[in-house]
Order: sequence, then C-alpha cells, then structure tokens
Amino acid sequence: MKLAFLGTRGNVDARSPLHQMHSSTMVSYHGKRVVLDCGADWLGKVGEWNIEAVVVTHAHPDHAQGLEEGAPSPVYATERAWEGMEDFHIHDRRVLAPREPTEIAGIGFEAFPVDHSSRAPAVGYRISAGQVTIFYVPDVVWIRDREGALSGAKLYVSDGATIKRSMARKIEGALIGHTPVRTQLTWCQKTGVSRAIFTHCGAEIVQADDQRVQAELQVLARERGVEAQIAYDGLEVVLR
Repeated sequence: MKLAFLGTRGNVDARSPLHQMHSSTMVSYHGKRVVLDCGADWLGKVGEWNIEAVVVTHAHPDHAQGLEEGAPSPVYATERAWEGMEDFHIHDRRVLAPREPTEIAGIGFEAFPVDHSSRAPAVGYRISAGQVTIFYVPDVVWIRDREGALSGAKLYVSDGATIKRSMARKIEGALIGHTPVRTQLTWCQKTGVSRAIFTHCGAEIVQADDQRVQAELQVLARERGVEAQIAYDGLEVVLR
C-alpha cells in the first residue's frame, strides 16, 4: 500500500509551502488509486486525477466541496455525508454503510462512526490492502469503537488541528471539535499502533517552524512508544 498526501491543510486561512491544499490523500495498491476527501481547494482540479474512486469522510467544505462540480469516478460516502452533498453534480453516487466492509478497486474500506460534528457527521476508515491495515480519520474528537478501529493497524493517520490544546466542546449534549495530537498518541499507545502521521493541520502547525513542531511531536511520541510525524503536501509513504 502506498499513501500520497496530496494536501495537508485543515479548515484554516493560513498556508505555508508545506501545507498549501486542503487535506486529501491518495491510497494506491497494485496500480489502483483511490482518493480520500476532496476539499474546496481542489474544485476544478479533480478532473485531472486518474483514479478509480473518491471516498469522503464527511461533508464539511474542506473535505468535500472540491466535488461540487462533479468527479471523473464513482464517489463513495455514507448516507449522512450524501445529505450534505445532495446538490453536488455527482452522477455516480455510492453509499457506504457504517461497519460494513466494502472493496473498492481491490482495497478494503470499513467506515467507523466518530464524533466531530453534529451538522456533518463524520466517519474514519479502516483501510486494508494485502497484509497492511491503516486507520484514516482526518477530523475527530472521539472514536466510538476505538479498539475495533485501531486493532492490528500498522498506521494511524489523523487530525493535526493542534498538538496539545483541546478543541473539544459539547453543544446540546453532542461532543464536537478536535482532539489534540497528544491525546491521539495515547490512543495509539493503548491500542498497540506503533506509527502515526498527522494531517489536516491547523494554524498552530501550518504557521509554525516545521523543525520545532516535529521536535515537539517527537517528545510526545517517544513518551508513548509511537513513531510519529506531521504530513506535508507531497509526502509519500510505502507500507509493506
């Protein structure tokens, strides 16, 4: 399995040479390519992709609005995500049911509901190809079945909104927002995931000196026995 981080910027105005485009990640296996998420920055550029499918985590603009004018391939999303994309000009719409494994272009996807937004309910994806399994969830405050999502995963790819500061809050009893990298590293420690990459970066990371941020991350990661890094636009990772 190969991951190519096409974009790594979250829903922030800040940009940097390392984080120009909204977070979007290509998963490749045996020559087949599936893109995860397609935010507003990608509007008008999707037709250039030679891919088999797009898979959407949720319908926030920074994850889905790049598909507003259509896509050159089938688009997969949950029913709740499709409610937020009902006006998009997508002709080949396919529904992913939570916790039902589905094969797309030879790659397995299983949607796990997560807490992040009450208006745009999100999922993370347990993705499997060959002998490799990863979990991908670029926006998250809580994974409801964390053990089921992360157990046996070789890599955790997730929310880089902040390093230590919590952005979680409750609105009408619903937990929304973002959990900091520090807490997510503890999730990895508790579930035996030895490697993590953080994407969908917030302003705290985008505007900071990259070496300083990476050094701060390494201290937190070593304390928990996890190998970790901040993704940047153009990063490629091969998992064997």
